[in-house]
Amino acid sequence: MIKLTGLLALVSLLPAWTVMVSAHTGYARQYDTAPTTGDDHGFQAPGPNDARGPCPGLNTLANHGYLPRDGKNITIPIVLQAVLDGFNVGPDVVTVAAKGALIAAETPDFFNLTEIALHETFEHDISLSREDFNVDPNNDNIHFNETVFTTLANSNPGVDYYNATSAGFVQKERQAIQNAVNPQLINNVKGFKIRTRESSLYVAVMGNITDGVATRAPKNYVQILFREERLPIAEGWKKNELMITADTIRPIQKEIERLSEFQPSGVQPNPWIRLGPSGDIDPITANSI
Repeated sequence: MIKLTGLLALVSLLPAWTVMVSAHTGYARQYDTAPTTGDDHGFQAPGPNDARGPCPGLNTLANHGYLPRDGKNITIPIVLQAVLDGFNVGPDVVTVAAKGALIAAETPDFFNLTEIALHETFEHDISLSREDFNVDPNNDNIHFNETVFTTLANSNPGVDYYNATSAGFVQKERQAIQNAVNPQLINNVKGFKIRTRESSLYVAVMGNITDGVATRAPKNYVQILFREERLPIAEGWKKNELMITADTIRPIQKEIERLSEFQPSGVQPNPWIRLGPSGDIDPITANSI
């Protein structure tokens, strides 16, 4: 198992690595993306044999062909290029999460989108659009859940956008809801940091990152992203011209963290990552570390 402190240390090294890569390549097609070469990136709904997972962003990238459309045989370089091409999100934002996807996979060097639903690797309770693994009667933490999404969908009333403020209040409300309904809730700092990064991304990607902490994401764009797992291009969305990096997204994330008023709760206060399908969710109780 990996302690969160180790992960945060790894994250702290990524900006320097990003600058080094950028200086040499300018992020121009620097990754192996053969599975999506030549794709026109139009929207196609997944077929019955295609893999999709709990992340609406990655599902959207697959539906547009930035990731392999079948959602399979995905490597870390393919993910990094896909988020860059589809969302203009830099590698320092997503590299650690991409590595976490490999931890959840059955194979050592590639994964499919369904595998990242493995509970308590980077998948987590208190999602914005999926039910908790131990609350859904079928342990379905993969498919979109409209009831869960209602908290976000109905937030920030009276205006037509979401922002860091509304995202923070949504996280606070979602935590209260799941505290009440999930007796097996896992709500520790690891999950909080992951879901806060996710919240900051829907604001930044669907909004204009040049506005910093004041970034506004039109509600219809965000709702299309979550409900349809489609880029709202026909509705007027364009990806940011300024790359979304850990530095540019940080003010949004900090504001969301502040307003979330996070308090750890549930059955596992220790922030461990589950190392693979056979790994223990709580290695201390299982005496496996």
